[in-house]
Amino acid sequence: MQYKDYYQTLGVRRDATAEEIRTAFRKLARKYHPDVSKEPDAEQRMKEINEAHAVLADPEKRAAYDQLGQGYRPGQEFRPPPGWDAGFEFSGRGFSPHEAAEFSDFFAELFGRMGGGMGGAFRARQDYHARGEDHHAKVLLDIEDSLHGATRQINLRVPRLDAGGRVTVDTRTLNVRIPQGVRPGQVIRLAGQGTPGTGGAPAGDLLLEVEFRPHARLAVDGADLRMTLPVAPWEAALGAVVAVDLPDGALKLRIPEGTQDGRQLRVRGKGLPGNPPGDLLLDIRIVLPPADTPRARELYATMARELAFDPRRPRRS
Repeated sequence: MQYKDYYQTLGVRRDATAEEIRTAFRKLARKYHPDVSKEPDAEQRMKEINEAHAVLADPEKRAAYDQLGQGYRPGQEFRPPPGWDAGFEFSGRGFSPHEAAEFSDFFAELFGRMGGGMGGAFRARQDYHARGEDHHAKVLLDIEDSLHGATRQINLRVPRLDAGGRVTVDTRTLNVRIPQGVRPGQVIRLAGQGTPGTGGAPAGDLLLEVEFRPHARLAVDGADLRMTLPVAPWEAALGAVVAVDLPDGALKLRIPEGTQDGRQLRVRGKGLPGNPPGDLLLDIRIVLPPADTPRARELYATMARELAFDPRRPRRS
C-alpha cells in the first residue's frame, strides 16, 4: 500500500485553513468533474480529489492523518503502525467500511472503521428532540488491566477548528473503570460522554475500543494468553517442574518427560478472566547451554560419544 499526500492532491500547504481547503477543492472539482471535464483522466482525478477532501475537510480525520503521515513521501510503501489512531476522539461523522471502499485502499485502511456514517447527524436535523451523536476512540491498555480490572486516567485528543480555521487539538481527561476480562476489540461504553442532545434529549455515549499495548512476554489470542517458555535440555528430556513468571504471580508447571522443542503446553483457565476464562498457551523452546568452558565442551563430547544420537535420522514411532 502506498502513502497518499492529500495536501499535494489538493495543492494546499499543510497549514492551510479550512476555507483554503474548500476553495482548492471547488476549483479542482470544476476542472475535473466528469460531467464537465474534458481531461482524459477526469474520473480518476475527481475520485482522488474527493478522497483528499473527505480527510482534510474533517478536523478529526485531518489531525489523525497529520500525526500519522509525518516523514512519509507520496507513493512510499506504507503500513499504518498498530494503534496509530489510539487516543483520538472521533464523532459519528465517520465512514463505514462499505463507504470507505469507494476510495483507495490507503483511505479504507485508515478510516474504514471510524464512525457509522452521517446517520446521527441526519436525525438531528430532522427532529428537534434528538439524542446526541456517539463519539468513539481507541484506547491502549496493558494486559494487566484486563487480568485484574483497574481504573485508569485516559487522555483523549479532541481535534477542532480554531477561530482562524486551522486544526487545533484539545485534551480531554477521563477516569475510566476497566472491567476485568476485557479483550481487544471490545468496547467500553461511557454513557452521556458524547455529543449533547437537542431539545432536552440525552447526550450520546463515548465508545472506547480496547487495544492492548505490546507485552514483553505475553501475546493475546482471543481469550487465551500465549508465551514462549525456555527450558534446558535436561528439563525437556527428563521432565521437570519449573516456575513460570506471570503478571499475577509465579506458576509451577510440570514439563513432561521427552518434551520436544516447539511443543505447546496448555494451562486451563490461566488466560484472560471471563466465563469461561481463557487458557495459557506455552510454546516450548529448548535452549542449549553454551560450550564456552573446557568442562562444558567435555560434557558435550561425552554426550556425542555415548548417546549415539543423530537428529537427522528418522526415529521409530
